Formats: sequence, structure tokens, C-alpha cells
Amino acid sequence: MAQFADVILPLSLEGSFTYSLPERFSNLVQVGCRIIVPFGTKKFYSAIVVRLHDTTPSYTTKEAVELIDSSPIVTLAQMNLWKWIADYYLCTLGDVYKAALPGGMKLESETKVLYNEEFIANDALTGTEVKIVQALEEEEKSLSLTILQKKTGVKNVLPIINRLLEKGAVKILEEVKRTYKPRFATYVRITEAFFDKNLLNETFVQLKRSAKQAELLNEYTSLAGVSAALALHNPHLLKEIQKHELLEVTKCKPNVLKALCQKGILELYQKPIGRLSLSDLPAELIMHPLSEDQNRAKEEIKKVWEKNDVCLLHGVTGSGKTEVYIHLMKEKLAERRQILFMLPEIVLTAQLTERLKRVFGDRLGVYHSRYPDAERVEVYQKMLSDHPYDIIVGVRSSVFLPFKNLGLVIIDEEHETSFKQQDPAPRYHARNTALVMAKAARAKTLLGSATPSLESYYNVEKRKYGLVTLQKRYSNVQLPQIEMVNIREMAKKKMMIGPFSPQLIERMKETLLHHKQVILFQNRRGYAPMMECKTCGWIPRCQKCDVSLTLHRNMRQLTCHYCGTSYTIPQKCPNCDNQDLTGKGYGTERIEDCLHNIFPSARIARMDLDTTRSRQQYEQIISDFQHFRTDILVGTQMVTKGLDFERVNVVGILNASTMLAQPDFRSYERAFQMMEQVAGRAGRKDEQGYVVLQTYDTEIPTIRQVVQHDYQAMYREHMKERNLFSYPPFRHLIYVYMKHKDERVLERLSTEYALLLKQIFGDRILGPDTPPISKVQMMYIRKIIVKIELTASLAEARRRLHETHQHFISMPQYKSALIYYDVD
Repeated sequence: MAQFADVILPLSLEGSFTYSLPERFSNLVQVGCRIIVPFGTKKFYSAIVVRLHDTTPSYTTKEAVELIDSSPIVTLAQMNLWKWIADYYLCTLGDVYKAALPGGMKLESETKVLYNEEFIANDALTGTEVKIVQALEEEEKSLSLTILQKKTGVKNVLPIINRLLEKGAVKILEEVKRTYKPRFATYVRITEAFFDKNLLNETFVQLKRSAKQAELLNEYTSLAGVSAALALHNPHLLKEIQKHELLEVTKCKPNVLKALCQKGILELYQKPIGRLSLSDLPAELIMHPLSEDQNRAKEEIKKVWEKNDVCLLHGVTGSGKTEVYIHLMKEKLAERRQILFMLPEIVLTAQLTERLKRVFGDRLGVYHSRYPDAERVEVYQKMLSDHPYDIIVGVRSSVFLPFKNLGLVIIDEEHETSFKQQDPAPRYHARNTALVMAKAARAKTLLGSATPSLESYYNVEKRKYGLVTLQKRYSNVQLPQIEMVNIREMAKKKMMIGPFSPQLIERMKETLLHHKQVILFQNRRGYAPMMECKTCGWIPRCQKCDVSLTLHRNMRQLTCHYCGTSYTIPQKCPNCDNQDLTGKGYGTERIEDCLHNIFPSARIARMDLDTTRSRQQYEQIISDFQHFRTDILVGTQMVTKGLDFERVNVVGILNASTMLAQPDFRSYERAFQMMEQVAGRAGRKDEQGYVVLQTYDTEIPTIRQVVQHDYQAMYREHMKERNLFSYPPFRHLIYVYMKHKDERVLERLSTEYALLLKQIFGDRILGPDTPPISKVQMMYIRKIIVKIELTASLAEARRRLHETHQHFISMPQYKSALIYYDVD
């Protein structure tokens, strides 16, 4: 019998922690279960057990408080994947635990304050202290700090609570929050005594005077199948009937049912029900036959899988890759294997899920962050159950689900940057993590894209991946014709109408006249990227970050897109008192305004982060556009990602130059991918689409490659460049980020850090460097780049980087610095 458990906590801390197990549940604990443990002086957390043993540590251990799970919620395969992520992406297991489980499964204690009834005031209390004491006395129960703050209106309540603690006026409690609560429904059933044919018949005779009761009992016996169950003397055959369902059918009031319960004929009972809605779409009905080209691709993929576990499907936009996926999924399900279908964007799941549910019905589950946390908990629990989903459609977090028999991983739009987690840790790449997970499960992987990442295509050339191509669009529809417009010239000639060239206006008019649809792509949200004083050129900037503020006119505020802080729009310039402050540039909100002026009768919608805060919002926008309730859709990069709309005839790329101006070695590759993808939304059915690509510089090779749909030329050009400057895929790349509130301390830290790294890695180190955005949320930033050859030991490099990190954070002068690594 194990006496100790090594656990990981949902905190950014190195290693595991050992706790002793109380006798009452020590023999019930298993690896992968959650136990509640005390941590520090007052806090409690739900910890994951990673090892059970009876080796007494050299220090005094604390005792675990409670066992949460009767069986493991983290499988051995998941635990191995967590360890790989922590090791490869240079973060802690606690970071991975925080990202891997839905919020409702990570319990932690909440500090609550309670009035001390034995308190005798020796010193006079201040006004705010009296306010807090009175609020606690009125409630006669403990209150969380957040509720106390709201109730009293005191902004920073913590220092006052500390003073009241010293005076003995209040007590502090730690209560474990359980954010996930199962949903219950009330059901009706016949009592054991009345499950008798003769007695039931007598009851109906007696109820002749109570017509409503007789009607309700009769309806219940019909719905529950009482006659059949009585005939076979088997109460287990009774169908479960919900209370609300019975009352709805009979149109009876609750007191009628209450009377039957009081007579002991029927009884009510509660049962947990899931929040996951069952599909009302017909399954197994809509399975489109593959075209000759699609069928060839499907068979070639299966041949590739005989030699390689990973296959790249390079199919042009509109070639019908999704249909190929569906047929491969069908075959894999026949082998009784599970499937993970990963998408880069939440907006894609709405459109694709409906399509897949028409084929696979309720064998399919959806998992992403816009779902309520309780629903994500239930999807996770269902995957652990004896009847898990056979298919999961999800975004990057879906790699953390507990698959029992994974057979196929499909990663659609594999080139997308959304698969890379930026903040907080773990800064993992979901595509690469899924490849590792699939290999461990002996599953096959299919990467799909019209514009594959250079790394994936390089792996094809190195024969690590197989390659299958789909060069033609479905039904032989031609790729869209792309017209390049020099908006610098148009602006000089004063021919621009707001952000639109005459060519784009003309194409939109023609499209709307023929009752077709338009998509406009502008990769900036808000009304204008910045405000400016026309007299002195003053630009409002964020007080916490080194960035200009974005004007959001509809919300009547200036917002920092880095820290989220909002400011009121100034009435006049603080520099020169001039009142002529104007928005500079065009965001999606301003473009929407311009469109209303030019096309007053057109139905216009906007899809960006501001309009898609909830699941319902983005689903509604897509549904409206899909069912032709919207004529023009304006959006950020959300509109570029694999959406399939059959009536889109024209796509406008409003300013290609802004995408090429990013200070990143991948910016040209990403700009090509984004433009090619958004261009691919045009003319997907019956007729060729049209794209108007507006740019300030028509000579840039990347722009010409988009116009010619020439992926190979883009690939060859950038691979030469990457090789010349030692960038991926020819080197491993690790960024070291350092942040501190004091710029002088950060300067010393970054210089010393780089010197030590140069002693270890030599000329593989670049920096320290000040990034273009050098301050975010009052923290100054420095960056060091580590380039490591493919032939060098990456494991050894990570070990040395880890040691360097530990060396610096142990120094008192750098204890408050934030240092982290971003791999690949």
C-alpha cells in the first residue's frame, strides 16, 4: 500500500511535489487521479498523481486532503505527451497541466473573509475598515475578496483585510472552488408498489373523478411503455420520462403530478444529464461520391501510409480536400479507430461540424475554447468513458484530450500560425505535438493545405513525409483570376474612394447586381489603427505598452490591442490644444462604414475579434453569409481560413503591403499563404472567381507569385534565403525572452545572459536585441536568438538553456524578472 504520492500542481513550478496519503483513501489512489493538497501556508490545489511509492522523503511531508477521482483522468499516453511538451518547449509540467485540462477540472482554493464575533475593538477602526466589518456582519457568512470588493466599493481591499487581521476583527478561510457542477434533470417513474397490472387498473377506475390526474397517468403509461414492461414483469424496460416532457405533452399543471406523487402512484427522481446536445441532423445520409481526381488522391494517400506515417496533401483551394478527409475517416472508423480532426480557427468548426455531422451524426464531438467550460469538461469526461466520441473536431487544445484508440490525425490548413500557442506557456505547436501523439499511438497523420508551411514541404523533400497533390478544383472550376492594383498610383491620381480602388468598386457593383457575394480582407480590426493630431502629429499611445492605440469608434474608445486597456477619446490634443484629431488608416470597422455609404442597400457584416466574442456570434455571421442573408463580408484573417461559400464571386485584398512589412523572417511566407487562401474563397462553384489585390508595391516577388498562384516559386526563393541566413528548417530556432519593470535591471540581465550563452553556444547566439514592441503591460522586453544546427543535440542544448535559466532566476537581483523560451 502506497504511503506517498508525487504530484504535479497547476502552477509554473519545476518538478513534482511529495505528499503523504491518509489511510482512508491511500489504497484507492491511482496514477493519473486528482487529489486535493495544501500548498504554501494557506492555499489548496487539485494535483495530478504521477507516482505512488512508500519511500519516506528526507523532509516532513504534508498530508493530502481529499481524493477527487475514483479512476485516472490523465492516461499514461497523455502523461508521456505532457512530459515531451515540457521538455521540448522548455516549460514546466505545471504549465502543461494548466493548458491540458478544462478549467472546471482544475480546482483551487479561494480566500474568503469571515467576521470574528469575539472581536473587541481596542483601536478605532478607519472608515473603510468599518465598511468592510459591517458588510461581513450583515452577511453573517464568509465572503470572497472579489464579492467583498464589489459589495463595499473599496478598490484595493487586500491591505485593509491585512490590517483587520492584525486587529483580530476578521478571520481568513480557504475554500476549494468547484467550478464544474453536473446538470441534473427531474424524471418521473411509476412506484414499485404500483408496478402491478391489477392495482394499476383499479387506480384508473378510482381516478374517474379526477380527469386531469387520469389523463396524466394514462399519458405516462403510454410514453414509458408500462404495458410492455408489465407483460414481461420487467421494470427495467420502462423508458425514462422527464418531468417537463410529461407536463408539456399533457398540458397539465405541476400540482396534478404532485397529487399523483402524494398518492404514491408516481415518484420523482433526479439524474445527471449532459450539456452536450445530440444532433438532430440525419446521419449516414449525405456521403458525396468522390471525383476521379479525389479518388486518386485518396488511394495515393493510403499507399503513402504503407511506407510513411505522415502524408502531406497539397491541394489547391476548392479542390475538395474535405471530401477526401471524410472518405478516409469513414474507412478508419470501420477499423474501430478514433480520429482527431484539427482546425486552426474556431470559426471553421461551425461550418465543418454541420457538414461532418450529416455523415457521422453523434459519433462526432467538438472541442474548443469558445464552448462553455462545463461543456468542455463533459467532452473530456466522455472521452474517458466506455463510449467515447469516435471523432473529435477541435482547435489546438484538442491534442490534450484522452484518446483510447487513436487511428488517424487530420490537420487541416496545417500551415496556419494559429496552431502555435504564444502566451502563456506551454508555447507549443499543436501540429508538431499532434505528430508526436500520433506516432506514440501508431496512428496515421494527414496534413492538408493549399499553401503548405516551408517546414512541411522540406520534410517531403527529405522523404520524412509522403506527398499527394490535388492540382484541379472540384468540377474543374478554374482558380480565381487575380488583378493587381497599384494603390500608390491610384492615390496620386486621387482615384481612390476611401480604401477602395475604382477596379474593386466596379467588380463589387457587378457582383451585387448578379446577386453574388463579396469578401473583403483587411488584417486590422477597429475603426483606425491610430489617431493623430493634424497640427503637430501627436499620436495617443498606451501608458502600459510601447504601442499606439487603436480607435474603436462604435465603442467610443481607444484600445491597446496588447494589454486590452481602454482609454476615452481625447477632445483635444494635449500637445497643442488643437481639436482636429482624426483616425489614420483603415480598420475593419471603418471599412464597414465606407461600404454603407457606397452600397446603402447592401447587407454588410463584419467578422473580427470584436464581433465574434462568443460562439453564437461567429456561428450567426457564418450562417447568415452561407444562407445569402449577407452580401458583403468584411474581415480580418478569420475570413482567409478554409471557409466554403458557393456564391462568393469577388474577393478584395485591401492592402497587401501591410502584411509584408512585419519584422519577421516568416512574414513573406505568411503573406503569400494568407493572400492565396483568401483568394481561394472566390469562385468555388460553377464559375471562375475574381480577386482584386491592392498594394503599394507591385514589384515585390511575393505579390507576383500570388497573382500567378505559384507556390513552387515562393518555396524555392524563400528556401534559398532561409539556408543563406541559417533559419528554419535548416536550423532549430529558440527565442529567449526577458521581461522586467526596470529597464536598467533588464539591460544588465540581458547582457549577462547573452555573455553566458555565448560562452556555451558561441556564434549560435544573436542579441540581446530590443524588439519592435519593447514594452507590454509595464514590462520592458529584450530578446536573444539561439540558432542550433540540425546535426547538434537539441536535448543537450535544451539542458544547457535550462541550467542557464535556473542560474539567473536564483540571483536575488533578477528574482522578479520573467524569463522564458519560445521554441520553433
